[in-house]
Amino acid sequence: MELKLFKPLWGHPGTLGEAVDQALAAGFNGIEGPVPEEAGERAAFKALLHSHNLKLIAEVTTGGGYVPRPTAAPESHLADLRRGIERSLALSPLFINTQTGLDAWDLSIQIRFFEQVIRLEDEYGITISVETHRSRSTFHPWITRDILRAVPRLQVTCDFSHWCCVTERLVMDDDPELLQTMADRCHHVHARVGYDQGPQVPDPRAPEYGLAVARHRAWWEVIWETQRRAGWALSTMTPEFGTDGYLHLEPFTQKPVADLWEVNTWIGRQARQWFAGIHQPPDA
Repeated sequence: MELKLFKPLWGHPGTLGEAVDQALAAGFNGIEGPVPEEAGERAAFKALLHSHNLKLIAEVTTGGGYVPRPTAAPESHLADLRRGIERSLALSPLFINTQTGLDAWDLSIQIRFFEQVIRLEDEYGITISVETHRSRSTFHPWITRDILRAVPRLQVTCDFSHWCCVTERLVMDDDPELLQTMADRCHHVHARVGYDQGPQVPDPRAPEYGLAVARHRAWWEVIWETQRRAGWALSTMTPEFGTDGYLHLEPFTQKPVADLWEVNTWIGRQARQWFAGIHQPPDA
């Protein structure tokens, strides 16, 4: 099995061309982000990726953006998802990663909603991976478990950092059966390290966050081993330390405490080493 790394467009301050250059320089295999709405920009993005042999994971958010409107009905989310899929297909993405749904819906509504997501997956013939994310249907580990039990074909993008913040602990250590359930249904990984008081440690290279990094590594290794046993040829991961309140800033000066791209490339390098360590042949 091979590990492919993707650069997130979230938090990238420059052009798409600069994002491609950064991905190539870091040895990443592709880009994860939203496909441009304007047709000319989409065509240029497609040509840019193709010319550098980079893959795309297309990101689609529903319900009004990264933080959904609490008044947006399930039908509105599904319409946004449909438009995002249709916009993305021309770029032949590996799959769709979506932040979708709303945390406030009753479980019965969640289940009916994700059954419709599976219908969209079948209609368009592309995998839809649902990101575990605060404010979304998948904001909480045990609620996500219940949704997965009710919708057996649903696949998720595991971003455990959100759940560490929501539950105020390194929560995936609580319940090995829950972790295995998520590994069994994981299609993609967002490699950000959360901790008990937030979805992003200030800098994962700092020794004071060593425990949080070690536990996330252990959880990702369960996913990799599960995929390996299932015969996967390819595992995908996006190092996704980001901005917009995630990155810690110094008071008054608003100076970032770390450089996001340095952090994401560091996580990428570490992930490659960890992945290689558990996939060496027995006689290596």
